[in-house]
Amino acid sequence: MIRLLAAAALLTLTAASAPEAALAPLAFEQIAPPGTRMPRFKVDAAWPRMPGDLLLGQVSGVAVGPDDSVWVVHRPHSLTATDTGLAQTPPTAICCKPAPPVVHFAQDGRYLGGWGGAANAPTVEGVNQWPASLHGIFVDKAGTVWFGGNGKGDHVVMNYSPNGRYIRSFGRRDKTGGNDATDLLGNPSDVNHSDGMVLISDGYTNRRVIGFDAGSNAYRGRWGAYARPPIAPTRAGDFDQSHAVDPSKVANPKAETFADIVHCVVPTKDGHLYVCDRNNNRAQLFRRDKDGGLTFVRDLVIAGETGGTHTVTDIAFSPDADQTYLYVADMMNGRIWILKRKTHEILGAIGRVGRQAGQFTWLHSIDTDSDGNIYATEVNTGRRIQKLVFTGIE
Repeated sequence: MIRLLAAAALLTLTAASAPEAALAPLAFEQIAPPGTRMPRFKVDAAWPRMPGDLLLGQVSGVAVGPDDSVWVVHRPHSLTATDTGLAQTPPTAICCKPAPPVVHFAQDGRYLGGWGGAANAPTVEGVNQWPASLHGIFVDKAGTVWFGGNGKGDHVVMNYSPNGRYIRSFGRRDKTGGNDATDLLGNPSDVNHSDGMVLISDGYTNRRVIGFDAGSNAYRGRWGAYARPPIAPTRAGDFDQSHAVDPSKVANPKAETFADIVHCVVPTKDGHLYVCDRNNNRAQLFRRDKDGGLTFVRDLVIAGETGGTHTVTDIAFSPDADQTYLYVADMMNGRIWILKRKTHEILGAIGRVGRQAGQFTWLHSIDTDSDGNIYATEVNTGRRIQKLVFTGIE
């Protein structure tokens, strides 16, 4: 045991001296006419710099904070005993043990710490509220951290201080009430706190967006596709990843209702909101009304005939004031599409399916920092986060 622990300590020390960056090219396809200028990227194969004894499982969410630090949530339970030999009793290998469920990195990739688990969550009516399988993360202007979950009984969105102090939550673990419920959720996938509202894509059991007042926590509204009442059927039973590749689920980008994975809720700076209707291979764009309501604007279809895990999993923007460029994560095709946001013209795409730097396996969540870099996470057997370094407009 002593030898194993000593070796693990050596691994921790060597992680601190990892190279600052290791830029490498990644697959790029230009779709717009020759000469069209668009953002370009390389992948930093040395990012992040994990401590030598810690390992990430499925990385199910990424969010960049107001200070450009990077937050992720991952799923320690997705790791096996062969991954986590150092955590076994007695240890069976010199590495590794699971990182905390919520992990914080500096922009340059330094590990800043982590927290999370049942000890960080309240117990309500005898039920601890910590999610079994974390999903989605958002960091608001005050630096507080939000996330949900899509595992068994994960019908709650949690809000924490940066150091892991519980602030509040919406919904209740192990309780769900369908699309018409105003105080309960159904496997929420993503959350946003801005402009006085908490907006949640309530999307693995329910099929809707739901809004709450950020000050009073009071219910403000719920919406289905096209901003109509959410009438789609809810999922029967618990979600598992086999449902994500069900061949019987054929995308319908013109469907009148959301499909059974409503995957993201992402606002713009100019008063609009994108909602990822993943299994219909589309996002829907809404205008945020002054009364807190949503008005449908248009569909945005991405590779509409794609099957398998489908396409629109998350959305992010270039950091300029006009958010000129729109980035769309496509899980099945393993790429990030680059669009001109005002017109939704597809300019190009970066990445491909694979397991090397700049390639993606089950591409899941994306976000951007103030320098224009993209951070991308992977679930299932991908289990990582990558930094795509912005190199300019060409």
